[in-house]
Amino acid sequence: MKTKIIEVTNGPRNWGKMLVGQFDAEWEYQSVVAPGSALLSGRGWGPGHILVLDLQTGEGSVFRHGGLASADLEKHAIWVCPMFAPFLDWLYRQDVSNLDALPPHVDLPEAEFHLSGYRRPGPSNEERRKVVEGLERKTDPNDQKDRLKGQT
Repeated sequence: MKTKIIEVTNGPRNWGKMLVGQFDAEWEYQSVVAPGSALLSGRGWGPGHILVLDLQTGEGSVFRHGGLASADLEKHAIWVCPMFAPFLDWLYRQDVSNLDALPPHVDLPEAEFHLSGYRRPGPSNEERRKVVEGLERKTDPNDQKDRLKGQT
């Protein structure tokens, strides 16, 4: 994995420490459980995905580069420092084809000041239920219809 550490500030107020990573040799890894299956691409990961880790909280996720930072943070519900969301928003607008070309420090003076980090609440139980039901419908529509009849 290629990595780059980037420190991010909003003037002298908040200081974030991020690690950005891109899969490298890991693309070649073949599953030992499902022989003949490339592990990363078999999970839906592609070259457009990046790992972003908050080095203060120790939490992060794999994100599709160019997404919407606020939605991605809600989806993953990770605990992050105040500078993570502004940094992720900034990172999505950068060319990440060469991590070494990214600066070691980014100042985002427009980023709002916060006293502490936070964990976004993530999707509600109702939203999660809808996703699960949608997946069930895709896998066996007849079984799903029978299940739903019994619930009404």
